[in-house]
Parts: sequence; C-alpha cells; structure tokens
Amino acid sequence: MTNPLRPGVSVIVPCRNERGAIDTFMANVRAQEAVPGGMEVLIADGRSNDGTREILENLSRQDSRVVLIDNPGLTVSAGLNLAIRRARGLCVARMDVHSEYAPDYLRRCLEELERTGAGNVGGPALTRADGFFQRANAAAYGSAFAVGGARFHDACFEGPVDTVPYGCWRKQTLEDLGGFDEALVRNQDDELNLRLIRQGGTIWQTPRIRSWYRPRNNAIGLFRQYFQYGYWKVHVIRKHRLPGSLRHLVPPLTVAAGLLLLVASVMVPTAAMVLAFCVLAYLAIGLVASVITCRRLGQWRLLPVLPFVFAIYHFSYGLGFLRALADLALRRGVPSAKLSDLTR
Repeated sequence: MTNPLRPGVSVIVPCRNERGAIDTFMANVRAQEAVPGGMEVLIADGRSNDGTREILENLSRQDSRVVLIDNPGLTVSAGLNLAIRRARGLCVARMDVHSEYAPDYLRRCLEELERTGAGNVGGPALTRADGFFQRANAAAYGSAFAVGGARFHDACFEGPVDTVPYGCWRKQTLEDLGGFDEALVRNQDDELNLRLIRQGGTIWQTPRIRSWYRPRNNAIGLFRQYFQYGYWKVHVIRKHRLPGSLRHLVPPLTVAAGLLLLVASVMVPTAAMVLAFCVLAYLAIGLVASVITCRRLGQWRLLPVLPFVFAIYHFSYGLGFLRALADLALRRGVPSAKLSDLTR
C-alpha cells in the first residue's frame, strides 16, 4: 500500500524529447512489484517540444503516483536535483528512459540498500539491442578492451565498485552530498559517486538488481556520446584534482601520442615509422579483442565491425578529453556551449 505522506521510494527520472520511448518506459515503471510504503515517480521534463510533455501530463492525471516537474535548466543534473528536492520517499532510485527494468528492480534495490548498508546500490551494466550496429555496440560495451575493465560492466560481479548504472540511495545520503553537480552535462553520476566514496561511503553492485540499457544504434551517435564523456571527464578531474581511475587517462594519452607522432612524421621519417607501428599494433590488439568478444558472445557476425566500434570508443573519448584541455587553456575553464547540449 502506498503511503501518501512518505512513500518507500521516490523514482527520479530526467527527461527531454523522449516521445518515442516514454510510453514503454512508463509501462515498465508501473509494472514494478510493490515495495513497502509504495512509490512515487518524479519526472523532471526539460521543456520537451516533441509531444513528450503532453504525454506526461496525461499520465500524471491518470496516475496520482506520477508527478511532472518542470526543468527550466534542461540538463540531466538540474532535473535530478529538482526531483530530489520534491522527493518524499525515504529512498531515491534514479531511472533512465532508455533502459528497461526487471519487475523486481526497485524491490531488490531497497533490499540491498538495507542488507549492505551501502551509500548507493545498483546492478551491472547489462544491455539489450536490436539492429546490427546496436548489437555490435552492446558487445563492445561489455568488453574490457572498450571500457577499461570497469567492474560495473561485469555481469557476474558482486561487491564494491566505483559506480553503478542509475543507483539507489537513501534520500539523506543525497542531501548530505549536496545532490548532483549542475555544472556537468555528462558524468554527473560518476562525479557524485566519487564524492560518496571519498567521504567514506560504499557503492555496492549485485547481479540481483537487473536493468538493461539500449546503447546507441549508429556510429555518429556513439561518437558524440563518448566525445562528451571524455570532454566532461576533464571537468570532473579538475574539480577533484585527481582522476577517479587511471583508466580514464589511457584514451587521451594514446590519442595525444598519435597526434604528436603524426605532426613529427612530417619532418622526422623515424616518427612516421613509429606511428605506423603503433597503428598496426592497435589494429592487431583490436582484432584480438574482437575475436575474444565474438567468441564469448557467440556472435561471429559482429567481427567485421567490432574493431571499428572499439576505435570509436577510444578515439572519441580521447579527442573529447583533449578538446576539454584545450578549452581549459584557451577559454579559462568555460565549457563550450556546443558541448553543453546533451545528445542522445
């Protein structure tokens, strides 16, 4: 039974121009198993202009648990903070419109939060995909070669991690942390989790919490996504003075070395030979990683495109990182307005 005064959990959802996905997502949320105290669903809409807002208004009239919040700041961080301030639940669970959730998702989150005493709990980064490129992207998303061995990509791992998809916290924890950093267009989850860990908290992952993310279904969308991840990671590092993990530095260092060798090769023939060797070595490693990934998944049809997908992950992230460093030097730390627009 839902407690109208203090539900057991407040689901917070940032949303903007999601007409094609919002109905499926809301059906998924409303199909969640009952949790002690019930739930409320707070959707912070960034002034959608594609009809999403009208759909949400209709849903909120039909279901008293659905609360529509206007997000004039438009960004994910601003919307999440607005929803947190309005949340009445003892616990807060973030959900994303482009993911699907097991019927017991919220119940498991609350159980694990209570059982572990962690500051944040969640499940591994699982995926679902339809088209050929989306399946290749999903395969790369679960590969250590693409994502640097982050534990939250390990579907079987249970234990402390540095971040989890989405997350579920006690509301008091989020208030003590000061909410999400609204200066960040991307990487706001990673940054909040980094603060939580550095203040002595624990982030706990368990395979019992299940959700499935639908990755980008084309190369351009994937490139833009990871370019922004790299770009905004610099601002997280600048804020905290240290990277959350050394794996965050590998792509930009690799891209920087490649660019330096490319420039040097114009004048120094030896540099051109070193560059050619490095490119061939990268391609060989990418091919081996692709074979391992296809063998693990039993999807050999993906082999021709996987090296290309891996390259997008690494070089878009690295280029975004370097672009942010250039902006820090030339724009005195002011982020590019163009790169402040969140893209799906």
